[in-house]
Amino acid sequence: MPDAKVSPKLPDWIKDHVQRYRASNGADGHMMSFPSNPAGPVPTLLLTTTGRRSGERFVFPLIYGRTGTGGYVVIASKGGAPEHPGWYRNLVAHPAVEVQVASQTFRATARTATGAERTRLWGEMAALFAPYNDYQKKAGGREIPVVVLEPQAGG
Repeated sequence: MPDAKVSPKLPDWIKDHVQRYRASNGADGHMMSFPSNPAGPVPTLLLTTTGRRSGERFVFPLIYGRTGTGGYVVIASKGGAPEHPGWYRNLVAHPAVEVQVASQTFRATARTATGAERTRLWGEMAALFAPYNDYQKKAGGREIPVVVLEPQAGG
């Protein structure tokens, strides 16, 4: 995944996070503190997607949870913006992704959770990172996607 780019549109603190995560093989950056989250530090992973228009590979650091069945969960919140983040639009077009969780890397297939699964996973993720509920209120009617990353057999 080192060939994946960090989008130049991302804030410097996010670019720095990716650089630290990669340089330390996840030792620095896997757990991250956010002042807005009273629950304390949260786990982050690196998600590599393929650009839907460019075909280039891009990496994004995201807060994650576990599905309970071996998968990972990320939230396409974009801080409550009215539109989906680019990384989400990329994985809808190209659901084959790469993931780094701490020092472990693997290939996965991304899908958007729906119905009862979405409701359950949203609740778990909002318990981990309380600002998600505020982001949903801010999103202007957009239902924030809950994304499941299912590791592929053989990684």
